Amino acid sequence: MTGHVDPTRERFGAFRRLPEEGPIHMLNLIRFRDVAAYPDGREATGAEAYAAYGRESGPIFRRVGGRIAWSGDFRLVLIGPEEEHWDRCFVAEYPSGAAFVEMVKDPEYQKAVVHRQAAVLDSRLVRLAPRSPGAGFGE
Repeated sequence: MTGHVDPTRERFGAFRRLPEEGPIHMLNLIRFRDVAAYPDGREATGAEAYAAYGRESGPIFRRVGGRIAWSGDFRLVLIGPEEEHWDRCFVAEYPSGAAFVEMVKDPEYQKAVVHRQAAVLDSRLVRLAPRSPGAGFGE
């Protein structure tokens, strides 16, 4: 199985073409490698490499107005592939799609991405438009 780690050029272009609609939420589901795959051969676990990514990218994330809107610990897939599991599950909020693009194009962020690429075996990154919570399903 080939994991999903980085967006394709086409998907990133589609992201950028979406209309600006105010804040966005990015659902992040991350599965780590047991052993990080650094191009230079340095040794770390996937979790350690992802922690380095967080430390180095955090200042840029906050500078563009990002915050973690929700975070939780994975327990079980109730509907979906039973073998799927995730080591990190969170929703990052950005003031706009443009703020997310600004972050990923930042030269310091691009240096930090080596840790994410080394750490991640598979992931999902889904752009969402936040809605007001309701009292029931479908509201």
